[in-house]
Amino acid sequence: MEEIASTNEKKMTRFTLTVVVLLAFAMFINYLDRGNLATAGPSIKDDLHLTNTQFGLLISAFFWIYVPAQLFAAWLVSKINAYRTLVVGLVIWSLSTMMMGAAESFLGLLVLRVILGLGESASFPATSKLLAQNLPVQRLGFANAMVSAGIILGPAIGTFAGGFLIAYAGWRSLFVIFGGLSLLWLVPWLFVTRSLSSEARQVKAAAEPPFRALLGRRELWAASIGHFANNYSFYTILSWLPLYLVKAQGYSLTEMAQLGGLVYVLTAVISLAAGAIADYWMARGGSSNHVRKTFIGSACVISVICMLMCASGDPKLAIAGLLLSSLGFGMGGFNLYAISQTLAGPVATAKWVGIQNCIGNMSGIVAPILTGVIVDATGQFNSAFLVAALISTLGFFCWTVGIRRVDPIRW
Repeated sequence: MEEIASTNEKKMTRFTLTVVVLLAFAMFINYLDRGNLATAGPSIKDDLHLTNTQFGLLISAFFWIYVPAQLFAAWLVSKINAYRTLVVGLVIWSLSTMMMGAAESFLGLLVLRVILGLGESASFPATSKLLAQNLPVQRLGFANAMVSAGIILGPAIGTFAGGFLIAYAGWRSLFVIFGGLSLLWLVPWLFVTRSLSSEARQVKAAAEPPFRALLGRRELWAASIGHFANNYSFYTILSWLPLYLVKAQGYSLTEMAQLGGLVYVLTAVISLAAGAIADYWMARGGSSNHVRKTFIGSACVISVICMLMCASGDPKLAIAGLLLSSLGFGMGGFNLYAISQTLAGPVATAKWVGIQNCIGNMSGIVAPILTGVIVDATGQFNSAFLVAALISTLGFFCWTVGIRRVDPIRW
């Protein structure tokens, strides 16, 4: 028994020291590539003569297939394992990113955004499966925080470096260079995970609960709607922050890059700190239910306040709200998946996250389009931020009341 425990500990240490870091980098690349369109938005709109509604459609097109493909990705994880699923997804999204640099029309960009969504749908089901399978519940906080930091730093670096790259080399270079660099991730991933992937294929998987069993759980629906609410504010910022700063607040491209990058960097730092605090709290005896609900509930309240500050119409208050939003995003982001991984357990995590991400990321379709329509109709962003505040309020009740307890479900 001691030998088995020692072997498991070595495997967990090897996984922790290698794969989690690469998973964080994969998410960094994921959000870097999906955020390129928002960063290049001001230039693309002028070059291709797009309306705000058309630009909103381009942003949301990513989610048209990304949302339903979550379920396919969850199925693929069970068929070829999570390691290989992530490889397939990254190749598809990297190539589509590069091709966007050659797009000449609204329709061309639209099609490539849809293909990008297909590739990136593999990320969360595969990543959550690997974390839930290899890490204990009390260590999921910081691991998910590392992944969340990758999610945030992608747009941060993309907004900061991309803004300068566009200013000096044009928006097309952004897609070609970033897409090509994304493929380099495959080299360390294939080298490090070759043996782990082989072991995953040889080990007989435990019986997974069917989708209908998951769909009958109140906790899944509460988490999914709560996820939608959290994502709504996040995607409003992710999709429209560059345009908002340039068109509504009068910032230059380089000033936009600096301020937008700062919001994302602060979020990443807060996420890592909050993840470490959550793990420490649980190691000291805090329950999953208390720790997770405290963080996710606080994140929702902060999001409401920030969106109301942005909706005020006061420029200084709006910028302060954007900076403060980093606290809410940092505290909430890693808990979205730590909660689902805890509830579903290693056996059901891929399917659970597939469903939760499917519903939660519908906000990626709704938020960009609705924001664009509101801005075109009113000529300002105030009402769009007010809608985001109302939806964040719904998220608070879903996470804190809709989920009775954040404890593993017995399937």
